[in-house]
Amino acid sequence: MTEYRSDLLTLLASRGYIHDMTNASALDALATREIVPGYIGFDPTAPSLHVGSLVQIMLLRRLQQAGHKPIVLMGGGTGKIGDPSFKDEARKLLDDDGLNINVASIRRIFERFLKFGDGPTDAVMLDNADWLDKLEYIPFLREVGQHFSVNRMLSFDSVKLRLDREQSLSFLEFNYMILQAYDFLELSRRAGCRLQMGGSDQWGNIVNGIELSRRMDSTEVYGITTPLITTADGGKMGKTMSGAVWLHEDQLPHYDYWQFWRNTDDRDVGRFLRLFTDLPLDEIARLEALGGAEINEAKKILANAATAMCRGPIAAGAAAETARKTFEEGATGASLPSLAIEGGRMPLIIALTALGFAISNGEARRKIAEGAVRLNDIQIHDPAYEIVLDQGAPVKISLGKKRHGLLTAQD
Repeated sequence: MTEYRSDLLTLLASRGYIHDMTNASALDALATREIVPGYIGFDPTAPSLHVGSLVQIMLLRRLQQAGHKPIVLMGGGTGKIGDPSFKDEARKLLDDDGLNINVASIRRIFERFLKFGDGPTDAVMLDNADWLDKLEYIPFLREVGQHFSVNRMLSFDSVKLRLDREQSLSFLEFNYMILQAYDFLELSRRAGCRLQMGGSDQWGNIVNGIELSRRMDSTEVYGITTPLITTADGGKMGKTMSGAVWLHEDQLPHYDYWQFWRNTDDRDVGRFLRLFTDLPLDEIARLEALGGAEINEAKKILANAATAMCRGPIAAGAAAETARKTFEEGATGASLPSLAIEGGRMPLIIALTALGFAISNGEARRKIAEGAVRLNDIQIHDPAYEIVLDQGAPVKISLGKKRHGLLTAQD
């Protein structure tokens, strides 16, 4: 591993966040002598971010831990377009009201990971709608557009992929990379921002911003990208059979969030502990060296630490206790995801999809036919089975060995 002088790059390298950097030696020197404001952009396309965004959130947390200033940039402007990077089709466009609601909701997530305030290393949240919404088209083309080569823009992987697949790429989306580069320029001017960070798919966009700042303002700014985080089996981080693993409890119960981390592949435990928790590196080295059944204790530590950071220690403790009761005592824990069935009757396939245990009725039918679904630990094999509840104790519904919920009757 490359040795760095600054606490910032030493911390990022030791925990596995660095994939690529621009002018590493100059950034390392800058971070040793002054506070470096750095930003990552997040388009508010939903009320919550999901685990796929967690590396970037943790990257801002590490920046602050190393004594520098995180800038959370909400894409109230770019969110009206949508980043085309490695997407098969255009995003659904949101109006101003929808974007504002999502920004307010997402801020609550960042407040759990970062310290906001007016101090020199306190985090701030900005919105690029503050400057993008005010741009005049012709002046923008003359002042900024002249610095971009269409030939080069067409060569970027994020664009080339769509074109190679003969999938539509609108002129609106094509402008996204110019606007993101302009964001870096504006943040350099407004907030003294010297660093943009992002996933490896953002490399071209980050380099554009660096070059634009140099050409228009003669300002030296820098970029860091993180590796694409995949699971040991090659899957995309945060994607499950039941959909995205949301960071907000409004979108995903505490227990399901805890259980996501508890189900980590043995081969990923050490890496995820370094990326997604604040545990010391020597403790992580001890935990990832555990073998056999002992690795399950390391997974519980990962689940507790990751859940406590995102959802709070009370939620983490409740989820861990629910898991203990469910798996060790065969009881039903209070924080399991629950579903109130109106009238006490519901097809089993509908209950599975309503709880998020299956993404479609077809998948639910397959799981039932495979014998993976149980009610109060009794296997159900009939895809047409109808649940009938009385007003008594709740019924435990299980999918496989790791997903459990409660069904209750509602008048």
